[in-house]
Amino acid sequence: MNRLVGAVWKYIRSNWTKVALACVSLIIFVAAWWLYSNYLHAEWPFEGQVPSENMDYLPDPHQVIDAFIDSFLHKDPVSHLYMASHIYASLKRILFGFALAFALGVPLGLLMGRSKNAEVFSKPIVEIFRPIPPLAWVPIFLIALGFLWGPIAIVFLGIFFPILLNVTFGARSVEPVLIDAARTLGAEKRHLFSKVVMPFTLPYLMTGIKVGLGVGWMCIVAAEMLGAVGGGVGYYIYNMAYQAGMFERMYAGMLVIGLLSVLTTGVAELIERRLYKWMGMK
Repeated sequence: MNRLVGAVWKYIRSNWTKVALACVSLIIFVAAWWLYSNYLHAEWPFEGQVPSENMDYLPDPHQVIDAFIDSFLHKDPVSHLYMASHIYASLKRILFGFALAFALGVPLGLLMGRSKNAEVFSKPIVEIFRPIPPLAWVPIFLIALGFLWGPIAIVFLGIFFPILLNVTFGARSVEPVLIDAARTLGAEKRHLFSKVVMPFTLPYLMTGIKVGLGVGWMCIVAAEMLGAVGGGVGYYIYNMAYQAGMFERMYAGMLVIGLLSVLTTGVAELIERRLYKWMGMK
């Protein structure tokens, strides 16, 4: 814990300008939210004038924070689950979908980037399915794969194409002089991938992972709203809005999704820095 606190404090000291700007932007956003929410809920002094019909849909930040804390302390009134259970369910789906996308996207991207035949063979299928939004597959996946594997398949699609395309571009962009130098030094074909192509492609791969995780969180929320087994944050958001009419809890669920996305992206960036350091790239 002390090491973690020390690392956070060291980061703040070395990046205080960025931290200050981030804090100012958050303060401005919360202030604007609070002002508009209070405007909608203000007393209407003129006879015959009625409040905006949208006032119930925008609680103030204090109510949302209270609902956020309460969701971890008490079960929700619809699914009777704690927020921790919903987070666990969503994280499982994200991790399963990410693992499948990584296991398929990385080797296929390397092949497409380094082999013309593999690119010609795979590109027609990739280009047909790539422009289709993952959310368009939600109904058929839920019907065909059920409420257990359907959301995982949707997450897989959301993460797969960012990883595939970034790895393909990275593998294709390897400087020919690096390949020639490795061959001159006697490197075999399998060594070219491990010693030249993979290190060069790593930054592109990490970019694909971070972009894919952001898309994956959007996909899982939509999939869980339409149907999920064992809860999920998207399932929680839907229930709080449409079943219970508790909009402060709905916004609390949205806050949880944002924090989870920041957390997973932060973990990816931490792994990226460690890999760069281990490989002597930075």
